[in-house]
Amino acid sequence: MSLKNFLFVLLIIVGSLPSKATTKPLTVISPDKKIRVNFYSDNGVSYDIAFSGETVLQKSKLGITLKDADLANDLRLTTATPAHLITDNYTLIYGKKTAVKYTANEVILHCLNQHQQALDIIFRVSNDGVAFRYFIPGKANQTQQVLGEYTTFRFPVDTRAWLQPMQVAKSGWMQTNPAYEEYFTQNIPTGTPSPTAAGWVYPGLFKYHTTWIVLTEAAVDTNYCATRLLTDSVTKEYYVGFPSGIEVMTGQGNLPEGKTPFYSPWRVIGIGSLKSIMQSTIGTDLAAAKKIKETAYILPGKSSWSWINSKDDSIVYSEQKRYIDFAAKMNWRYCLVDADWDRKIGYEKITELVAYAKAKNVGIWLWYNSAGDWNTVQYTPKNKLLTVASRRAEFKRLQEMGIKGIKIDFFGGDGRSVMQYYIDILNDAAVYHLMVNFHGTTLPRGLERTYPNLMTAEAVRGFENITFRQADADKEAQHCATLPFTRNLYDPMDFTPMNLYKIPTKIIRKTTSGFELALSVLFLSGVQHFAESPEGMSHIPDYVQQFLSKLPDHWDEVKFIDGFPGKYVVLARRLGKKWYIAGINGENQERTIKINMVKIIGYGATIITDSDKPLNFKQEKIQSGVINLTLRACGGFVGYN
Repeated sequence: MSLKNFLFVLLIIVGSLPSKATTKPLTVISPDKKIRVNFYSDNGVSYDIAFSGETVLQKSKLGITLKDADLANDLRLTTATPAHLITDNYTLIYGKKTAVKYTANEVILHCLNQHQQALDIIFRVSNDGVAFRYFIPGKANQTQQVLGEYTTFRFPVDTRAWLQPMQVAKSGWMQTNPAYEEYFTQNIPTGTPSPTAAGWVYPGLFKYHTTWIVLTEAAVDTNYCATRLLTDSVTKEYYVGFPSGIEVMTGQGNLPEGKTPFYSPWRVIGIGSLKSIMQSTIGTDLAAAKKIKETAYILPGKSSWSWINSKDDSIVYSEQKRYIDFAAKMNWRYCLVDADWDRKIGYEKITELVAYAKAKNVGIWLWYNSAGDWNTVQYTPKNKLLTVASRRAEFKRLQEMGIKGIKIDFFGGDGRSVMQYYIDILNDAAVYHLMVNFHGTTLPRGLERTYPNLMTAEAVRGFENITFRQADADKEAQHCATLPFTRNLYDPMDFTPMNLYKIPTKIIRKTTSGFELALSVLFLSGVQHFAESPEGMSHIPDYVQQFLSKLPDHWDEVKFIDGFPGKYVVLARRLGKKWYIAGINGENQERTIKINMVKIIGYGATIITDSDKPLNFKQEKIQSGVINLTLRACGGFVGYN
């Protein structure tokens, strides 16, 4: 920031502090001056946000309630620090970008209640959004508990929303919810109550006129629980809600609690055009910096996986050997061996499989059941990760066997003790050089930056549901066309995409093969488990197989080309000098999209899309600069230079 701009922001902050004589708000703006946040100290502390001169978030409340202090209702703003520029340069092993630069103006609001008890609220305003968190000062090493937040988000009346209902705790199959596996509602009025009493999950996507807004959180640590959005039925405001009391590790805590001083997670509000939202990294920008020193073992990659098509009966030695061969043929880095491997194959034979796979340059991942007595899932290995001693002994054994990663399933909660369990697993896995995939799980909330051995997380209604129910297959196109704008916007997602030929059951897939192929580029995951079998791949043209064998395992850059949530999406991704582009049509009618191929990936691009025959492809070279590409209903395409 130039000296002139810094002095301008400084003048705004100092000159706008509230007093008894004026109601003029304190203000902080983004470095590009497009986002403006006003703070008020009347009837508590509140804020509003304007983008390009238009208010996109109306006056909303701030504050928390501690066990021994109300720091919301009678809170007042006393002083504020001058705005100062925050910069953070970091790298991601996988994600939207490799090299990321975050720049924001920060101001700290110092607040007191009528008993002179203090609360600081830290705001950061970047060019792509606003973030804030609470700092609970207190006496050194005093245990403090947060009973609730008064954080609200009040949108203008005609704002629209794309939101996923939160699942009720301990509901669903084997009481494993919440697992973040509902469908996103589409384009609903803000303030619409959730169909469940548990509220809505992050990220929430909103549109006001031409501005898009995303609500999420980042930097949840061992002091805090994960939260969700609840709706006030009267005011139509959204507010931060805590998990239910049963979303805990047995006998442990739910509510935020820590030794003072400590911070809340960041409340993150992405703001801008749809292009800005889709290219933003604000979800990881606010996450805590990397806490793992050794990272050489962390290698993104694609994986074969027998269970998605053949289910439990496939977890036998001979079938896993066949899927190792499949991964080797496709030049994929990994093969995942799923539930009950310890009973159906055993540790000794798994060690043999690891050696066999290593000779073919394939690494092995193993499945684990996280659960203690909070669900009734009987799949094994079970309960081996619950205690520090047992977990470290198991991880040491896996490292000695040569295992590369672990998929851990069925967590069923967002309470503080469950978040502690996630972080304990990641820390211990890092010691033994194991990568991690969480399933039946919560949203990562930027945790993949802090612990880059977290390669992916489910937290989505993924392809496995499509293999079980025709109703899920019928909804796949719209669902997948929503996920890049929502669930997969900031965090890795283990959807397990790309069934190119047929689902080997009575389920009829409604998407085209071109649609399924496009998901290999559109969806981001540190480890990407593909939902195709060796038999299915044998029906696929060689040029498609070659595309998949050379497809990068991570990306340096993303560009949003076109799209609208739930209807269609086109993205381009780059690794080095090579660009890939992919798009899907989420609707049951043809869509023609105009693409400037030269501007995106240069002349001589190759396009693979659907042929006129079902379950088939066509490939062509594109010589012209601008093309009009017609996608079939629920169809898709990929392109590359």
